Amino acid sequence: MALLLKGGPVAEAMSQRLLDQCATLKEAGVTPVFAIVRVGEKANDISYERGATKRAQALGVEVRNFILPESVTEDQLVETLEGINHDSGIHGCLMFRPLPPHLDTPRVARTLDASKDVDAMTSSAMGVLLSPSAVGYAPCTAQASLEILKYYQIPLQGKRITVIGKSMTVGLPTALLMMNEEATVSVCHILSRPEDTRDLCKDADIIISAAGCPGLVTRDYVRHGQIVVDVGVTLGKDGKLHGDVAFEEVEPIVEAITPVPGGVGSVTSTVLVGHVVEAAMPAVERPVNLSQIVTQNT
Repeated sequence: MALLLKGGPVAEAMSQRLLDQCATLKEAGVTPVFAIVRVGEKANDISYERGATKRAQALGVEVRNFILPESVTEDQLVETLEGINHDSGIHGCLMFRPLPPHLDTPRVARTLDASKDVDAMTSSAMGVLLSPSAVGYAPCTAQASLEILKYYQIPLQGKRITVIGKSMTVGLPTALLMMNEEATVSVCHILSRPEDTRDLCKDADIIISAAGCPGLVTRDYVRHGQIVVDVGVTLGKDGKLHGDVAFEEVEPIVEAITPVPGGVGSVTSTVLVGHVVEAAMPAVERPVNLSQIVTQNT
């Protein structure tokens, strides 16, 4: 039976340190403030908003909600984001995407100040993965994958890692984060030959699947001794969440695996709130390092 890499203990370890950081900030007269911008009434957005709000408030972070109708004009949305930029009392901002089709998403995204972009919406977010001096934060889901591996003390340096998926929000930043940990990384995507994806997975020490394709990784993709991180989450016709990995087939073979649900997703919202806390830290204070948070609690 494989070790289950559950996200709950990781989120708890991070939360304890973030509570301390928030207490320190409040002693200095600073309350971290998190802006959530939602356009329309999509059920998935509302559900995530509730979860993120609950997590933020539990950690001492104030939430301000900016709810706009689906018919909002582009100029009105840009004006809302500019107001958030100019409000020094707001430290981080999340805007739900995709936006309605009548809105120019790239233009809207460019409006948000990179220093407040806690969910990697702006194009400059990728820069933080390439240069330590860049302003911004890694995409939350990608960073959550790294936090889980570090919490469970899984070595990354020199390891062969295969990432399935190359989206700008998960797959590609995950690959860059792993390269920054000195891993040897291969990336497979929708145009990769299936046999190549299978062979690269089987040869890897760690598989990270972020394709959003339920049941993609079967027993033919894995071998004994591997670590499998399942990032892909899809709502099935049965009303349940399903990962990229055929769990019942793969779990008996590999050494360790993240469950779906209860794995990466349960860490993502804590990473998001952690970015807000980091953004609220005074310039003279050392920023919160989430990787240190999880490793120091093991």
